[in-house]
Amino acid sequence: MKMSFARWILLLLLLTVATFAASLWIGEVRGWNTAVLLHIRLPRALLALIVGIALGTAGTVYQGLLRNPLADPYILGTSSAGTFGALVATILNFHFQITLYIFSIGASFASMMLVYRIATTRGRTPIQTLILAGVISSTFFSALVLLLFTLFRRESFSVLFFMLGSLSIAGSGWSIFISGILILIGFLIAAFLARDLDAMSGGEEDALHLGIHVERTKQVLFFSSSLLVGASVALAGSIGFVGLIIPHILRLLVGPSHRKLILASAIGGGFFLMFMDILARTLFSPVEVPVGVFTSLCGAPFFIFLLKRKQKELVY
Repeated sequence: MKMSFARWILLLLLLTVATFAASLWIGEVRGWNTAVLLHIRLPRALLALIVGIALGTAGTVYQGLLRNPLADPYILGTSSAGTFGALVATILNFHFQITLYIFSIGASFASMMLVYRIATTRGRTPIQTLILAGVISSTFFSALVLLLFTLFRRESFSVLFFMLGSLSIAGSGWSIFISGILILIGFLIAAFLARDLDAMSGGEEDALHLGIHVERTKQVLFFSSSLLVGASVALAGSIGFVGLIIPHILRLLVGPSHRKLILASAIGGGFFLMFMDILARTLFSPVEVPVGVFTSLCGAPFFIFLLKRKQKELVY
């Protein structure tokens, strides 16, 4: 029997709560050690939860806007720019977490604004041009990161985990709080415009006939998605494939309606990233593997599956 949307959401919430509780318990130090619980595991579990929510939501919005099932939350180059900002702060010996955070999130938003400005012509922003500008921006900032990493190898080593995507590099209460607020704003904007996103997924001309201001809606949705991605990158670096995998799985379960899919992907993203973080912390203990490595190991085969499925659809 097919489950209703409410039951799927309830199941996702139960899995998320159970995984959150497990992330507080599982680790090298067993039991309820108060110091470990409050200062290490609780901030890290919250970090995994809000970053997963951000990436799951952003992936859903990007795939709907771009009408491309292979679209990734980092498609506009925000991840590479955020890593570049953190690397610059480290090279300049700004080792305070607040400085790294400000540099990273500032570079992410500057990159997003630049890409959108480049892609906009005569008040319109064609999707193909936006994607191309994003790819160019991502390549450019990635090259800058590699250049700085080569020239300042010793100073840059501490940013290595940031480049790979890790939940151990940030976790102070203020940074989680600030990013949490930004991610909540981005999520609420996306949820509010879910009906418009449904209409635009069928084509911009159809959306215009329904009375939707397409360009303004695109701007707002891209802004909210970049807000989600920039806030998550500033906290945990580039964690790939969460925004690719989760929307696809949940689209099969709850349907294509973005009113349902955005909420389901947000919860599913939080659950998935917390689960991956538990594996990253414990599977090769005492060595900790960056969580971005685990998400990529899961995401790469899924990406190949999507690609082969797309090829079959084109053939038939």
